[in-house]
Amino acid sequence: MNPLCCIAPVSLEHAAEQLHQQPPRILAAAPPSPPPTTQPAAAAAVAGVLHKWVNYGKGWRSRCFVLEDGVLSYYKLRGGGGGGGSGAGEAAVSPAFAAARVIGEGSVLRRAREEAAAAGKQWKPFGEIHLKVSSIRASKSDDKRLYIFSGTKTLHLRCETEEDRNTWIDALLAAKDRFPRSLTSNDLGPMADIMLSTEKLRARLLEEGLSEAVVKECESIMMGELLELHNQIKSQQQQHSILIDRLRQLETEKVELERTVVHETKERETHGYANGRQSDFYSVLSGGSTSESDPDTASQVAEVETEEDEVTYFDTREFLSAESLRSASCRRRELMAHGCNGSEYVGDSVINTVKTTRYPFVLRRDKLPEPKEKEKPIGLWSIIKENIGKDLSGVCLPVYFNEPLSSLQKCFEDLEYSYLVDHALQWGKQGDNLMRILHVAAFAVSGYASTEGRQCKPFNPLLGETYEADYPDKGLRFFSEKVSHHPVVVACHCEGRGWRFWGDSNLKGKFWGRSIQLDPIGVLTLQFDDGETFQWSKVTTSIYNIIIGKIYCDHYGTMRINGSGQYSCKLKFKEQSIIDRNPHQVHGFVQDNRTGQKVAMLIGKWDEAMYYVLGDPSVKPKGYDPMSEAVLLWERDKSLNQTRYNLSPFAISLNELTPHLLKKLPPTDSRLRPDQRHLENGEYEMANAEKLRLEQLQRQAPRLQEKGWKPRWFRKDNDDSYRYVGGYWEAREKGNWDGIPDIFGQNSVSPGLP
Repeated sequence: MNPLCCIAPVSLEHAAEQLHQQPPRILAAAPPSPPPTTQPAAAAAVAGVLHKWVNYGKGWRSRCFVLEDGVLSYYKLRGGGGGGGSGAGEAAVSPAFAAARVIGEGSVLRRAREEAAAAGKQWKPFGEIHLKVSSIRASKSDDKRLYIFSGTKTLHLRCETEEDRNTWIDALLAAKDRFPRSLTSNDLGPMADIMLSTEKLRARLLEEGLSEAVVKECESIMMGELLELHNQIKSQQQQHSILIDRLRQLETEKVELERTVVHETKERETHGYANGRQSDFYSVLSGGSTSESDPDTASQVAEVETEEDEVTYFDTREFLSAESLRSASCRRRELMAHGCNGSEYVGDSVINTVKTTRYPFVLRRDKLPEPKEKEKPIGLWSIIKENIGKDLSGVCLPVYFNEPLSSLQKCFEDLEYSYLVDHALQWGKQGDNLMRILHVAAFAVSGYASTEGRQCKPFNPLLGETYEADYPDKGLRFFSEKVSHHPVVVACHCEGRGWRFWGDSNLKGKFWGRSIQLDPIGVLTLQFDDGETFQWSKVTTSIYNIIIGKIYCDHYGTMRINGSGQYSCKLKFKEQSIIDRNPHQVHGFVQDNRTGQKVAMLIGKWDEAMYYVLGDPSVKPKGYDPMSEAVLLWERDKSLNQTRYNLSPFAISLNELTPHLLKKLPPTDSRLRPDQRHLENGEYEMANAEKLRLEQLQRQAPRLQEKGWKPRWFRKDNDDSYRYVGGYWEAREKGNWDGIPDIFGQNSVSPGLP
């Protein structure tokens, strides 16, 4: 039909009015129908009740499964293991479901059909699996179980009998064959050209007595409009073709990847590595997650998706779970406990250790004071929506968002595992520079361990605010100061026994609606007394689910540890994805600065532990298992204080203030800050009032900097980094704080002091 035939035989004015009100339907550029041979043969639907693994809290639950047109759908059942929730009584079944071939005992399925038919609503599936992009496998250890792997999730199913399982597998494989994954050339046909004719329009308009000029103008208008519409359809057709080509490419890559994984898995099993150790190693190197090489292992059961939001997802596949790795780590800890020096041979492995430095014991508090008030809920979104995209340092938040620590004290948290630097010092003295940089790398990663589970932000220090930490039980003393307000810069300096650590940090943070991104700017420096120096910068930190969901943080990016000696190190912090079941991964290599060769591999998690493997495992022959040689470098202290702040025992000690210490501190120390002290005591109203008062004082900081204000204990060097100028500990010894201002605006004793 010609598209212009839809114009009614009425006057020109009325025809134009009708065109504006209801545009004509254009039947053009339609892709030709594919030949009937390309369509899969029709097949009857298959239905039945199977047991589906949900999670460790719910276990196995009965679900109604329907296989139709290459799609396996499953539905909840009412009662009888349906897991509560909405069941079959919410919907009416489709004709295909009603006529489906039943596998297994059909009484439960018939009851589900009857209840669904009586409800009269649409029965929506709880989940769907498209078989053309899935693989089906039978369990090797249980003759009643089967697995369906879609690439993003795994369905773990159990039948009543072995015969039922075999019948289901045959039906699934048959449906998969009828609906192949590859797209054909007839999925989208070529664009059909439009043949236009205006003869009927011309004749009708001339009958109305219109002049030739008006008729030609009408023809021109209609042809122009139709040509523009034709060009739009053609453009969409081209875009569609590009998408189809991209889908074909991705599908081909997915098929090749699956074949490669299966091939490598069979090779590793042939070499005797079917326990999954080597696959763990290669999955970390590639930055991906471990493939489903052996679905029968108990750890694979947790790969199934959870069905209830309130149930926590558990991943039982432990990171680097090889028995040899754990045994090597245990051997190393045993040797360290016995104070062994140099190299110790255990079997065929060489385990290197150094004597640990003994420090005096200092009794410190292990819990926070009991709160004196009940915390009040606040409207988070009302605060955040006004500050999306702004610099985080300029946003004033209520005290409820803070933890009772300042950013100056958080800097000292990076040194919680300073014993790693002590060990690095000893290794250097023994001439083993490789072990030195391995321990330095573990120390750089360990600074992130305390951030796991921490949902509150530290206090932003006032200009000139300081913090000291004298820890003889760690063999170090630490000092930090806020040296700039715009931009916000915090500088620190730490002296250990045989080494020094310093740096400054300009942390830029922004709200992005549901997340906060923190980008650190600054260099950290570690220098040993023998002159060897290491420098690195921190990676990006993001805090997610600010508005809805469980708040969590992640660290990602590349950390380069540049050494002035023989070795340097490059570490990759893997960014956590939405479906990542094994987050917080860190891996990298130590490189020889002279030859450029990789001499060791580092692997682990920033919130758990770090391991090393000597040599370059990527150039080893096939069948080599690098995890059998992995040795523990560092392991996080898992003890936490049960408070809303999730502080470690080390973090709890940072804000402790005793009468003896009060006599020695300058008036600028963070422990004397009233709003922070009130928050620690659970006096929320007073803490919020003090925070607002101090923020009013802080607004004078830019004017102070413009008038030439300079930090008291730090100065800028030639590369615009702040270095400690000395004198603080000497002034502390003398109790001479002349010229040190009372930046907190009070002369009274800090609140809550015992």
